[in-house]
Amino acid sequence: MKIIESERARTVSFSKRKKTLFEDAKKFATQTGAVVGVMLFSPGGKPCSYGSTSIEEIIENFLKVKLEDRQRDYVEGKSNGFEALEDLHKELQTCNEKEKKRVLMHKILHPGSEIPRDKHMEDQKLAMKLRVEKIKKETQNSILVEHLKFDLNVAPEPEDEEES
Repeated sequence: MKIIESERARTVSFSKRKKTLFEDAKKFATQTGAVVGVMLFSPGGKPCSYGSTSIEEIIENFLKVKLEDRQRDYVEGKSNGFEALEDLHKELQTCNEKEKKRVLMHKILHPGSEIPRDKHMEDQKLAMKLRVEKIKKETQNSILVEHLKFDLNVAPEPEDEEES
């Protein structure tokens, strides 16, 4: 599949496919009772949306549920970033153990000779480094999202003090 070269043909195709997509979303919502929302932008940048209820309400509920999931996972000690890093740490330990054995065997079998590079091992370590960078970026983005949701204009209600 590739982009339609003619801008006019692309616009016509967008309009027809948008109509079909919105009809299918409506049919899905009607038949299943699900709350459905579809958002897209035209090639010209114009926003279009369909919602079985208001699209704003759907977005608000979606974000609320996602935030609750993140908070629940945090309380339960489940952090995808930390779990992924833990898995990577174990994988790195295994790689390091294999590398130590390889080096030791080479020293035993070929004393005094230079230890050859292990291209496969280097590729594995590079892949792990890239995964660490990806996890780091996702974690930073997640933290940033949480910070942006913090509203400094909301002050807690003062607690009623019981008189003795």
